[in-house]
Amino acid sequence: MRKKITLLFLLFVGFCATAQTLNVKGVVKDAKTGDPLPGVSIIIKGTVVGTETDFDGLYSLSKVDRGVTLVFNYLGYAIKEVVVNSQTLNVSLEESAESLDEIIVVGYGKQKRKDVTGSVSIVGEETLEALKPIDATSALQGTTSGVAVNLSSGAPGAKVNILIRGVSSNTNNQPLTIVDGYEGDLNSINPNDIESITVLKDAQAAIYGIKGANGVVLVTTKIGKKNKKATIKYDTYAAFQQTTKKLDYLNATEYALILNEAYSASGQTLPFNNIGQLGKGSDFQDELFNDALLMNHNISLSGGGENFRYFISASRTEQDGIIAKDKSNFIRNNIKLNLAVDINEKLNFSIIANYFTSASQGFDGSLLFNGLNYAPTFGLDENDTNNFLGIEIVNPLSLLQNTFGENNGNGIEGNFKLEYKPIEGLNIVSRVGYKIYNEKQRSFTPIQEYGSSKVYNKTQSSVYQFKATSTRVNWETFATYQKTFAEDHNATFTAGTSVQNDLFDGIYATGFDVPNNSYEFADISLTNTQSEQRSFNTGNGDIRLTSFFGRAQYDYKGKYLFSGLIRRDGASVFAEDKRVDNFWSVTTGWKVSDEDFLKDSDVISFLKLRGSYGTLGNLVGDNLYRSLLSGEGTYVLDGSLVDGTAQGGLPNPQATWETAEKLDIGLDLNLFDDKLSFVADYFVETRKDLLIQNFPVSGLLGSGAPGGANPTVNAGTSKNIGGELAINYNAISKEDVSLNLAYNVTYVKNEVTEVLDDAFVEGGGFAIGNPAPSRMEVGQPIGYFYGLVSDGIFQTQAEVNSHPSQSGLGSNVTSPGDIRYKDTNGDGVVDFEDRVNIGKPQADFYMGFNISGTYKNWDFATYLYAEVGKDMVRNFERFLPNVNKPAYYLDRWTGAGTSNSVPRVTNDATNNKLFSDFFVEDASFLRLQNIQVGYNFSSDLLEKVGLTKLRLYTSINNLFILTKYTGFDPTVNGGAIGAGIDYGTYPSARQFLLGLNVTF
Repeated sequence: MRKKITLLFLLFVGFCATAQTLNVKGVVKDAKTGDPLPGVSIIIKGTVVGTETDFDGLYSLSKVDRGVTLVFNYLGYAIKEVVVNSQTLNVSLEESAESLDEIIVVGYGKQKRKDVTGSVSIVGEETLEALKPIDATSALQGTTSGVAVNLSSGAPGAKVNILIRGVSSNTNNQPLTIVDGYEGDLNSINPNDIESITVLKDAQAAIYGIKGANGVVLVTTKIGKKNKKATIKYDTYAAFQQTTKKLDYLNATEYALILNEAYSASGQTLPFNNIGQLGKGSDFQDELFNDALLMNHNISLSGGGENFRYFISASRTEQDGIIAKDKSNFIRNNIKLNLAVDINEKLNFSIIANYFTSASQGFDGSLLFNGLNYAPTFGLDENDTNNFLGIEIVNPLSLLQNTFGENNGNGIEGNFKLEYKPIEGLNIVSRVGYKIYNEKQRSFTPIQEYGSSKVYNKTQSSVYQFKATSTRVNWETFATYQKTFAEDHNATFTAGTSVQNDLFDGIYATGFDVPNNSYEFADISLTNTQSEQRSFNTGNGDIRLTSFFGRAQYDYKGKYLFSGLIRRDGASVFAEDKRVDNFWSVTTGWKVSDEDFLKDSDVISFLKLRGSYGTLGNLVGDNLYRSLLSGEGTYVLDGSLVDGTAQGGLPNPQATWETAEKLDIGLDLNLFDDKLSFVADYFVETRKDLLIQNFPVSGLLGSGAPGGANPTVNAGTSKNIGGELAINYNAISKEDVSLNLAYNVTYVKNEVTEVLDDAFVEGGGFAIGNPAPSRMEVGQPIGYFYGLVSDGIFQTQAEVNSHPSQSGLGSNVTSPGDIRYKDTNGDGVVDFEDRVNIGKPQADFYMGFNISGTYKNWDFATYLYAEVGKDMVRNFERFLPNVNKPAYYLDRWTGAGTSNSVPRVTNDATNNKLFSDFFVEDASFLRLQNIQVGYNFSSDLLEKVGLTKLRLYTSINNLFILTKYTGFDPTVNGGAIGAGIDYGTYPSARQFLLGLNVTF
């Protein structure tokens, strides 16, 4: 009996023990895409027992105690812990852009984020998908600290300008863009093909030598993963586009009343005696603006086997313009291939190729300018035949009808790469990058008559054609060796060489007397071959660069970090003794959180201090050291004046590239298990040897030929001082709900500290008869506005008489109702010597605020962007007597005490039209650049129809903008000298999107 009881007891104990252990299995997937994840590490917490997922993301673990915790770990994803309470555990992992173990590209190498000692910002695939940018550059706006993005125009296909830590140069401020190791361009890339964008902002970009001074944008495109089934993705969206605003201008009745007032004040016959019959008249803005469509389609195939990975995609983007859509549109096609093959355990071969085509139509840039200034009393198809509005204002609809222009391009870019690992720790890479781009332009100007003496009149038709091929080939070979010494000393050494050749071959020509005065026959070959005006020109370029570089990285116990690099560059664009120079940088870091006194902190989960200093170059200018026949001159031949070719700008054999000295001190701080993170930087940049064109030193170097110019000289220095702060807060992170908040702000102050001989550089334009409105000058920011300072409106003749005379400005008569200008230099007269700094186009602060989250199957994201402390010039207004005027003229001065801000209307010649702060406005703004809501269908439903993912979403881009600026768009027309002047520039569109993401 005792034996039976003992046996039953042992069976009971064994049953209980068995009941407490489970054979656990399941599948691990990407939370966003639903794709299975192969190679995920799964460990029982507190032990070394575990397994990995297979090709299909499946895993199994035997005899796992109920209640223990499984830790799921996969590179690039947030670590997830799950308590075992059943035999089936399916897990979804979230990508973690802020993971400290995330591997990021830093230039000729990769590092974990936590080990980076330079200042970097990263935009991931998730942000690109949310913003749906037509141009990937736009995704940097508001999402990365230290980066500002401005449009040259809102027209379809228009170029986007990037500024990293402000304007430092009076010439080129655009960063270098590297795509998968080759020098590329974000304009030619399909944003759907991009996995991440990394921005190098400090001295660590010295690894790129003479091209690194403006910062470096590193683009990594997508490629499949090994041992992963083929995945097909189809993404599409359609958008309805419209303008964000129309400017408030006078209607026909208001215009006629004000014009009659002006004529009456001048003692002239009134132009309108039928005001009661005019009504609102013609609204040319309404006629120019239209609703437009935007379509995008993208399909991709990705996957991999045991020894290979691949990614193939095709896309098409079609965008019509919100102004004159029949003559303002853009089409881009892309075909992308990424393939990597392991030839054996030590040798890998990869190929990257991106084929792209683009086609766009554009129109005369003065279309909106004319639309605003053309009188509303004219009919829509009525021309100003009597020159009532002056010589520069014409009917914009007639101008549009006579505008014909197209730009077509196609190219292929990419690289071939061999990667060899002969021994442990040594990696040798050799790659050949290439880009071939073919471009064709054609514009046609028909015979046209808009009115007497109009500047747009053409008595002879003409066609301009341009055709060019640009080729870039780059070969690089570099080796990286990693070694750990004595357990705690880790070192990485990189050494390599780079050779690049840029070739350009183009022809451009203008022909006259196009058959039938028709665009259909607008071809050089069909024009009048006897015309003396017919011109043919060619352009050729051959730029060669060669470089050697080396970098040493060291850390002790992973806590104390150091990196030093040097690059020696040579460029053929300068004289032989000026072609070669060295660039270098040192960076250092200290992981304070790894010290014993912080290692167990419940608050600080990560703290790193870092700093960098170095020199970098900005390669601008070509053939500055030799004379070129690039000018135009008039000669006497056989007693007659003959136009011909002449020597262009004088050569300068001392010219060389700009040099930037950069200092950065930074801090990376994560709190509460990385839930809250801060990245802060203080930076100083001194940009030396700024190249200034047409610098007045011809007395030293000789005199120019007819049509020539002064040389380009290294004659300036500027300094940028600023700071950055980026905050990320993972507010909620649960299975069914998540919420993330991110904010970044950048402050930049620019000042010109030196210009040779205390000279100044002018730029930009403002109305006929005005001096240049922009300047570069010591003590001021690059491109600041230089003009008169207004001081209200003269109310009485007594005020006019008691004020210093303004006759030195051009008009001898100043009357009550005119703008009063300050005598800023106190010499008792007001003239052009009283011009001072009245504004600047570059902002003091750039800010971005982003909110994203999920709730069950729903997801949402919002992106805001702001610039504070910038100004813009309303150069689309004209003080010509009869042109239309902004609606603020309804509050004009009409007598003493009526207005102290808007001058009188008159046909008399006044100084009111001169460039002053009257035309300069605060252009600070806050833009809601994107808001998006999406719904992901459940996996149970999708499995029944053979899908992995199905997401529907709606999105609005450029929903609203808060600003005091009264023009169309406060972000257009970026650059250096001449930036911020609004000529009536094409504004950005508001877009309402509806899209679909499908994964098979």
